[in-house]
Order: sequence, then C-alpha cells, then structure tokens
Amino acid sequence: MKIGFLGGGNMATALIGGLIAKGQDPRSIAVIEMAPVARERLAAKYPIHLSTAPDAAIQAAEVLVLAVKPQDMQKAIASISGFSREKLIVSVAAGITLKSLSRWLDGHRKIVRCMPNTPGLIGAGITGLFAAAEVSADERQKAEGILRAVGEVVWLAEERLLDPVTAVSASGPAYVFWFIEQLAAAAVKLGIPPEDALKLAKQTVLGAARLASASEKDPSQLRQDVTSKGGTTEAALKVFDEEKLAERFMRAVEAASRRGAEMGREFGKD
Repeated sequence: MKIGFLGGGNMATALIGGLIAKGQDPRSIAVIEMAPVARERLAAKYPIHLSTAPDAAIQAAEVLVLAVKPQDMQKAIASISGFSREKLIVSVAAGITLKSLSRWLDGHRKIVRCMPNTPGLIGAGITGLFAAAEVSADERQKAEGILRAVGEVVWLAEERLLDPVTAVSASGPAYVFWFIEQLAAAAVKLGIPPEDALKLAKQTVLGAARLASASEKDPSQLRQDVTSKGGTTEAALKVFDEEKLAERFMRAVEAASRRGAEMGREFGKD
C-alpha cells in the first residue's frame, strides 16, 4: 500500500516509524512537508520520498494522511483538493469535522477521522477512529492498519464521540504527567531528594498502569485491594473525597471535550 502524508511533524514521524518497523517499504511512503528542518529530520531517519508540494508520488498514494494542525488544515488541504475521489483520506487533526474536510475537498467523502495520542511516539498509543458512511470495510482496515502502527485502536459509532476521546486519551497523557509532577513534588516536600522523588513517582504510575492493563480486575477493585481499613491509602483517599477531586476532574475533562467541539467550529469555517 502506498501512503502519503500531508505534514511531517511528530505524529506523522511516529506513524512513519511505526509503519516501517512493521514492514512497510519506506519507498512506498511520500511526505509533503514545507519546513526545511522537518524535512531534514525525516530524511535523516527514513529513506522516504519528501517534497514541498503534491507530486507524482503523492498522486500515486492509495491513502493520504492529513497530519497538520487544525488551524492550518484548510490552507494545507487546498493543495490536494483535486485528487482522485477514490483516494482514502485519513485525518488526525483534532476538532475538524468530516463535513468541513469534505467541503474543502470538493465533496470527497472517503474520509476517516482519527484521534491518536502522544504515547504513539513510543508505540504505546491509542487512537479513536470514525469513518464516513462512504468508506468501505477494506478502507477501514487500511486506516486501522496505519494507526495500529503506533498502538491500539477503538472504532466509534458516532463522530461526536471524537471530542470526548480527544479529552480522555489525546489530552489524557498531560493529566498523567501533571499527576507525576504533583506526586514527585509531594515526595520532595516530605523530605525525599528530588531525583529519587521523580523516580518513585514515574515508576509508581508506570507500574500501576501496567498492573491495571494486565489485570482482569476493574480499576476500582484494584484500588480497594490497596486500601486497608484505617491505613495510609485510606487516609489519602479520604482527602480526595473531602476535596471532591472526582467532581473537579470530571469538570476538567468536560472542558477539554467542549474545547474540541469549539475547535471544530472555529477552524472549520471557510
């Protein structure tokens, strides 16, 4: 399968690296990237085709991955609006709807919207996908195969669910990084040296995530398993309840989801 990328940033680089690691011929990958630094970085890592504008290699691609920022999408997409109606388009831009993409592509409807996340940079990501009705089962498999190069995938029944997915899994790593910061800061305040504090915090989060992923138990049960009556964990969780952290966290994720919808309206205008 020949694959083209519009944009050669971090997510495109992760996808390209994942695809090649899984056996994709680098010569079957073409990338349009305007920034010289990004082109040089890609050229140094992979023997792929690079250009600054659509060319024969991009025209020959069966799948074109739109990997540019939401605010740059309309301008970037103008260069490929005349492409074959049979080409599958895969967008990894947050917020930009199928309706906007199709309008900018002169009515093209073979489009899959995807929302990956940054752990995909190390092959540990997860992506939510939604396909337009015009996308065939074979084309869905092609899109899924590309995104599986950087982790797991989840197909969504409704396009609107991509905004919550953005809030949960695309923005989610930042919440986890913030928690690691706070856990390490608390350790330092309690007298643990900074280097050791950060190591403890990172490994605790990594180990807990791996345990949750490997266990058949629900996370709530795993939490209860750690929480002894009258013990240290119970003392901490009691403060979480008193401060209504669950409610505050819910409001934060809802705010992220609303912002995803707002971005679609904001950057989806002509």
